Amino acid sequence: MITLRVKEIARQKGLSQARLARLADLDQKIVRWAYNKPGVNITLETLNRLARALHVHPCELLIYEEDPPPGLE
Repeated sequence: MITLRVKEIARQKGLSQARLARLADLDQKIVRWAYNKPGVNITLETLNRLARALHVHPCELLIYEEDPPPGLE
């Protein structure tokens, strides 16, 4: 599973959801989803805008955890 670290990184940088939305030129609803639903499906363009606004490489916004094999969940 791939999840987002937007909330964590934005907090480290002292950015509110509203400020991040303005910096990334995104609707605040999209930023709210990225904060509250880290597994939400976003576009690469959104990922790029968030990364630019946070001054990080897009890879720094992603966490990958392998899903358990079927039947072991």
